[in-house]
This record gives sequence, structure tokens and C-alpha cells, in this order.
Amino acid sequence: MKKIKYSVVVAAYNEEESLPLFFSKVIPLMETLGETFEIIVVNDGSGDKTEEILAARCAEDKRVKGINFSRNFGQQAALLAGLEECCGEAVIVMDADLQDPPEVAIEMIEKYKEGYDIVHGRRKKRPGESVFKKVTARAYYRFIHRISNPKVPENVGDFKLYSRRAVNAILSLPERNRLIRAQAAWVGFRQTFVEFDRPARAVGETKYTLKKMVKLASDGIISNSYYPLYLSLKAGIFLGVISAAAFVTFIILALCRVYLPLAAWLFPTVTVLFAIHLTIKGLTDIYTARIYDEVKGRPAYVIKDKLNCEKDHD
Repeated sequence: MKKIKYSVVVAAYNEEESLPLFFSKVIPLMETLGETFEIIVVNDGSGDKTEEILAARCAEDKRVKGINFSRNFGQQAALLAGLEECCGEAVIVMDADLQDPPEVAIEMIEKYKEGYDIVHGRRKKRPGESVFKKVTARAYYRFIHRISNPKVPENVGDFKLYSRRAVNAILSLPERNRLIRAQAAWVGFRQTFVEFDRPARAVGETKYTLKKMVKLASDGIISNSYYPLYLSLKAGIFLGVISAAAFVTFIILALCRVYLPLAAWLFPTVTVLFAIHLTIKGLTDIYTARIYDEVKGRPAYVIKDKLNCEKDHD
């Protein structure tokens, strides 16, 4: 089999409107490189005609490969499946909705040729998105950048180019609750950025609901930082200081012959102890749940069928 130079990995969920446009733009663009390439589209349990459109394109063009999940497992699982299937020396991960401009991938390839293993697409502007999403996304990226070690770059998503050795390093990581963009920072190697303005969706509406965004955010924080574990200690110290200040205040009032009922002394004491207990227990439960997920050992996804794929998986 002829060696593949570039792989394009795409996660698609209910993208019947976007997918034909994606193929019409990306395939001619990749052809201009004069190198072998493949496009792997992972259908993440779509309920529309995404599967039929993908099957038709795979029948027409063997360079397009399809993976259909048995149900919706989420974007990160879909990207993981694409990374496991791809054969390229360099792998470009992008969205099917063309909000990751295909022409920026050419700039990433130029950086790859300069010797970089990971090239991040960094957003400068995000037109077409609600104020709520812009504000929460900005706050989240700043927060995870601050607490993660190594630092997860700000304003970058999954739009990246990976060298083969970077892909292999990410695939070697065993955890199931993944945020691949954070794992890209963790594996190291030589990394750089290509900045771009993120356009609005060409067609259709975003499939990333608030629930999915919260799940992705929590995976990123809990899987890549011990920061939440320290919150209980910080909360305990803070509440302890507040409680001590309250007791000192009550003692001073008592010395000044301002007597408070016994309930006034009991209330802050009980409240502080109860708050500390709940904080520690809640954080412990979160991490216990994640340990439970890892111990179960379930696969990150289940494949229904494949199209044009030659690699064998158990």
C-alpha cells in the first residue's frame, strides 16, 4: 500500500448540511499539495443523513474513509477513533462545519515541514457565536491554562496538526475521559501556533449543547489538574479564618458586656464544620467517580462499521 503523507481527521455529528461542502473544499485543497492523503470522517451516531452522505462519498472516492459509531459517544471519542485509524505521517484534526478554515491547514503543514510536531490553531476572533459562549469560553480557557501543568494554551481547540510520533504518544495515554487538546500539551515535543479568525458556520447550527460543553470542560479540568483537590484545603483555611474571626469578635463583645445567646456561638461553628465536610466529600466523590470510570475499563467508543478502512482493530 502506498504510504500516506497526510491524514485529515474529522468528527461529524448531524452534519448532513455541512459534510458535502466540507468535501468540496477540503479535497481540492489537499490535492494542491501533490502528496498522498486520506480523509477520515467519524460519524458520531448521527440521527440525520450524515451516514448516507459519508457512504456515498466513500464509494466515490477511496481516499475518503468512514467510521460509523453504534451511537453518539461524543466528539473526543470520535477524534480518538480517527487518530487510531489514520495512517498519515502528519495528521490534521478539524471540524466538519468549516469553522476551522481548511486553508489554515496549509499553514500548519508549512510549520510541520519546519520541524514542529504539534501545530495549534489559535483563534483570534469568533464571529457568529453568542456573547454567553464567547465569555464562558474565554473564562474557561484562561482558567484551565492557569491550573494545568503543563499549560494548556489559551484560545485553542482541537484544530491542530500532529506529527506521527505526537499521535502515537497521545494514543499511548490510557485514560478514557479525554480532552485531547490538553493531552497535546502534555506529550510535549516541539510545538507552535498558527493564528486565524474563526468564521461563523457556513450552514446549519452548532451541535455543541450547554450540557456537552460542561462535560468537556469538566473532563479538561479534572483530567489535567489537581487544582480541585486543593480547593477543600483552601476552603477549610478560609472558613477557619472566618470562624476564628467570628469567635474573637464574640469574645470581645462578651468582654464588653455584650452577651450573645448560645445559638449565636453554635451557628457559625456548626455551619463551618458542615461546609468543610461537604466540600471535601464532594471533591472526593468526583475523583472517585473518575477512578470508577477508569477501573471499569470500557472502550471509549463502539464501531458499527467502517468504509474504505484497511487497518484492523480488535
